[in-house]
Amino acid sequence: MVKKILAQTYLWILLLLLYSPIAIIIIYSFTEAKVLGNWTGFSTKLYSSLFAPSTHHSLMKALLNTISIAMIAATVATLLGSITAIGIFNLKSRSRKAIGFVNSIPILNGDIITGISLFLLFVSLGVSQGYTTVVLAHITFCTPYVVLSVLPRLKQMNPNIYEAALDLGATPLQALRKVIIPEIRPGMISGFMLALTLSIDDFAVTVFTIGNQGLETLSTYIYADARKGGLTPELRPLSTIIFIVVLALLIVINRRAGKAKK
Repeated sequence: MVKKILAQTYLWILLLLLYSPIAIIIIYSFTEAKVLGNWTGFSTKLYSSLFAPSTHHSLMKALLNTISIAMIAATVATLLGSITAIGIFNLKSRSRKAIGFVNSIPILNGDIITGISLFLLFVSLGVSQGYTTVVLAHITFCTPYVVLSVLPRLKQMNPNIYEAALDLGATPLQALRKVIIPEIRPGMISGFMLALTLSIDDFAVTVFTIGNQGLETLSTYIYADARKGGLTPELRPLSTIIFIVVLALLIVINRRAGKAKK
């Protein structure tokens, strides 16, 4: 009984530490105070100011850049990661373990090492840094996560289904499209969501590959804003909106996955 109470207490403390900062941001997004922690009364002025066309043009531009980069990177990483996972799954046991180990290296590596490595690669190749290099960099570090999301679905799949489809006259491409992809779709969706979140959240890799052409993402904008001595108040409603959208997507995906299992 005591162990159960201690375990539940530990769990609630952990959840409190994880979500209390988010709750604070959400609460103070409904006040006009420029300084976080200073409540001046309930107001939605920051939300209206965030979407006002005449203000915070650089913030909205950084947000659009972040979303477009994340969508492109997540889509390409999902395609590459899914194909790679299928290839790894069909290798022999020893080769599968070796490639799986290589795939884990970018995940275990520090972001700053990945950022510096890609920076040196682009410089050595003479590639002008900007939007394209950021997208390529995000695809690079997102793909291994998709591979790890799809591989478990392949291991759970009945291998005889693919062979049966071929025996019944389906081409390998048709079997891939009608048998394998439906089986691994939940893993692909999870990998896409993970890649999307990682891309939006990334700073270390982005700052090394963004160049000096004036391109800004949300993470680099917040970093530059913080160095000036404070954060733009409109970042609070923006963070709230991003959190709610991601939470809603996760709820929808989990409910659909639950219905599919039933």
